[in-house]
Amino acid sequence: MKNSETLTLLDIFQEQPGQYLSGEEISKRLSISRTAVWKQINKLREAGYEFEAVSRLGYRLLEKPLPLDSAWISAHAEGRSFGKTIELLNTTTSTQEDARRLAEAGAPEGTVVLAEEQTGGRGRMGKKFFSPFGKGIWMSILLRPKQPLHLTQQLTLLTGVAVRRAILKTTGVEAGIKWPNDLLIDGKKICGILLESATEDDMVRYCIAGIGISVNLKEEDYPEELRSIATSLRIVNGQNVDRNELICSILNEMETLYELYNEQGFESIAALWESASVTMNREVSVHSPRGILTGTAAGLHSSGALLVRNADGELVPVFSGDIRIESANETR
Repeated sequence: MKNSETLTLLDIFQEQPGQYLSGEEISKRLSISRTAVWKQINKLREAGYEFEAVSRLGYRLLEKPLPLDSAWISAHAEGRSFGKTIELLNTTTSTQEDARRLAEAGAPEGTVVLAEEQTGGRGRMGKKFFSPFGKGIWMSILLRPKQPLHLTQQLTLLTGVAVRRAILKTTGVEAGIKWPNDLLIDGKKICGILLESATEDDMVRYCIAGIGISVNLKEEDYPEELRSIATSLRIVNGQNVDRNELICSILNEMETLYELYNEQGFESIAALWESASVTMNREVSVHSPRGILTGTAAGLHSSGALLVRNADGELVPVFSGDIRIESANETR
């Protein structure tokens, strides 16, 4: 047993697993106030620990978070490059910026940046991305494709297919893909993907595929404004998901599809994307700085753009914009 000078709140709970400990008992052992005990409990909750609080009994530790383990992920990544180099951060502003730094320093393709928490995570069109500590997968993967800039949209779609396949394989949960970069379950967002590129003479120097997945969040973890439009794997299937296992599966699927893409082109990726899409054959409106386009999502352009059939029967390629699925009244 540790002496009182080094004893922590977690030590006390681990000494008596499954037991209720009163706030008074804890405060005496740690020589702190009961208010300080309550603050420490809440701080641990934010870090992914789960406590039950019962009047007259006190607190009981129910669940400890499983931290990210870069060594385990690297050892279990089946490919030749994806996940073999990993930078794991406790907290960061954005894994995209960290991956960009590594890319400029010459990091190899397949390098991964992982973080337990992002304080400035971002999505498409400058939107903020909610990335709390210890409950999601916040990562960026460095790609060094040899292709012109206008084809990078294809890699966004490839990433969506890979993540969907990994989620299904790891958890049995089936998500749908909404063009261009969201994964949805029952109309609620569970994953966002952001692909950013650095170019030179209209050729891609490197791309960074940012992936954010809500894994073990509970409904109360979300801000009020997100609860009606976002969900997590835990909410959907009722149990915690091993994030290390899911990350490993994503890397394996990414490398498999990326090799297929480099060998055979976009056509096979497009077919996989269309079979998993919740956008195809739906009435949509596309909101962009150029205005609003309405019609039916009819397929993918060879570049990865969404083809929308307008009222005149013309197929219009959409390269960017907010997609609203009118029949489902969705805006993500």
